[in-house]
Amino acid sequence: MSQKKKILPPLEQIAITGIAAEGKAIARTEGLVIFVPYVVPGDVVDLQIVRKKNRYAEGKVIRFHRLSDCRETPFCEHFGVCGGCKWQHLPYSEQLRYKQQQVIDTLERIGQIELPPVSQILGSAKTCFYRNKLEFTFSDKRWLTETEVQSQELFHNMEALGFHIPGMFDKVLDINKCWLQDDVSNQIRLEIKAFCLTHNYSFFNLRNQCGLMRNIIIRTSTTGEVMLVVVFFEHDAEKIQILLQHIADTFPQLSSLLYIVNTKANDTITDREVFVFKGNDCIYEQMEGLRFKIGAKTFYQTNSDQASRLYGIVRDFAALSGNELIYDLYTGAGTIACFLARMARQVIGIEYVPEAVEDARQNSAINQITNTAFYAGDMKDLLNSEFISQHGHPDVIIADPPRAGMHADVIQAILFAAPHRIVYVSCNPATQARDLNLLSKTYCVTKIQPVDMFPHTHHVENVVLLEKK
Repeated sequence: MSQKKKILPPLEQIAITGIAAEGKAIARTEGLVIFVPYVVPGDVVDLQIVRKKNRYAEGKVIRFHRLSDCRETPFCEHFGVCGGCKWQHLPYSEQLRYKQQQVIDTLERIGQIELPPVSQILGSAKTCFYRNKLEFTFSDKRWLTETEVQSQELFHNMEALGFHIPGMFDKVLDINKCWLQDDVSNQIRLEIKAFCLTHNYSFFNLRNQCGLMRNIIIRTSTTGEVMLVVVFFEHDAEKIQILLQHIADTFPQLSSLLYIVNTKANDTITDREVFVFKGNDCIYEQMEGLRFKIGAKTFYQTNSDQASRLYGIVRDFAALSGNELIYDLYTGAGTIACFLARMARQVIGIEYVPEAVEDARQNSAINQITNTAFYAGDMKDLLNSEFISQHGHPDVIIADPPRAGMHADVIQAILFAAPHRIVYVSCNPATQARDLNLLSKTYCVTKIQPVDMFPHTHHVENVVLLEKK
């Protein structure tokens, strides 16, 4: 029989003093650092410790005594439960200040290298409705809020179409209104949910792996196009036809109505066939006269306006004259490669996902770009001395890896390639700092530019220029 977890006595009148990682704030008492969500510096609260280690603890607020002057009223009804947009209660200017400091502190603490002054972070003109893609999950057992649980009411309507609760794979919060994407996204989601409830379409049960309705993905673009992808768990042709026809009739503005049948245990759709019900198999995004094809599986920066500014910084840092050979590592759909190709001799893109490489080739063709080449493969295996000898030593390397950063073998290959400049784009300053340290024997950091791609979250994008010593 397992031992019951001991509940610690509350900590009273605790001042919140700073901002920490992952959107949490910091309190200190009796030599203990406590990480607390959904509070801001200046709040004074009572805390319940929910997890305690030797040198730190995690707590939750059970009572507010004083609210900080540096606080705004959250605009979303799901704040504090959804897990997204955790910084809604911070003025945007303060969010930017903390993100700027996060970049500086992380690079200095982990990088352990000499750094130039960090340029002022570029904030987003849009702080709501800025995303071009959202994914929602169906569940037949929605997450009950703390208020609902405490009411002791028996709830019968348990279907949800919304977001996963952080850290709980099978718990989904039903979303009424999301402030992240154009409001057409809310209209589509709510209509689909209402239709499915009215017509007794079964919602997915994530534990038992059953139910017809699994996910929806909504994409919008700056060109005004809208894509909807409906993911079903079962192949019920009649019900699929009826639902999709209703959606097509209700939302004639849909440029692309697609569906997928995914009977696997996980939600990944990279290996699933995409069927076109209405319209095109893609939508298009535009940036500085370039057009990019966006399919159901395409990776594209989710803040289109800030992506344009981000790529402009990459181009400025690359300092191209027109004669350079560029390696674009982790090229994705080739957006950066196409963006730079007009000012380079050749751009060679490398990407792990074959479908993304095909997107990159198509994007080059759409824009009549002939000086790009794309290769699919694991970066640490493909980018080796033989590849570099065959294609030539690059003048510039662009690296935009996932959150985990670059594999040590990739860094060794970069050092062997010996470009004059490296432009390193990262969504995780911690792994970026680690990689900068590994490159520091040969390269020095000369420019740093943070960019805020995700307002109201703790996430920050950072661009670093390294030049050969």
